[in-house]
Amino acid sequence: MAHISLPDGVPGIRGPLAQYPNTAKHLTGLTQELLRGPSTLTPGERELIAAYVSSENNCFFCTNSHSAAARHLLGDEADLVEQVKLGVEGAHISPKLKALLGIAKKVQVNGREVTGDDVARARAEGATDQEIHDTVLIAAAFCMFNRYVDGLGTWSPDDPKMYDLQGAHLAANGYGS
Repeated sequence: MAHISLPDGVPGIRGPLAQYPNTAKHLTGLTQELLRGPSTLTPGERELIAAYVSSENNCFFCTNSHSAAARHLLGDEADLVEQVKLGVEGAHISPKLKALLGIAKKVQVNGREVTGDDVARARAEGATDQEIHDTVLIAAAFCMFNRYVDGLGTWSPDDPKMYDLQGAHLAANGYGS
């Protein structure tokens, strides 16, 4: 049961967003820009960063929602989502994405953990300043979203089919609808 009054049957972040539309418009706008706005990182890669950070934060709702969206966006490479959550360095992803996920992990722990060496590694693997910026901001935003969901004690369904349907919707429509 949620710690505050939220709409019945509305899971995860969707409950407080429905209850507080003035906040919702800003949070969904930020999410749309970060995960679907112009970027050289694909929407699947950006959802993967969101899923990874949410997994590291043990946020059940966000991990499952963004893992499902990433799987839908990655298509034939959907198995990468579970590989990354099991261990970034062992996942079959590009060295650039490994370096960016390393930065995301450090942001998840404490933003001051990111070092010049981390950024240099990402740059050496081809990451641009924009990609580094976006990775840090996605990681920071998802730490906030995870804490928002869990701090309010929102309801998280157990049914994997619900997350798959939500992931398909997010992959097709983004965060504006």
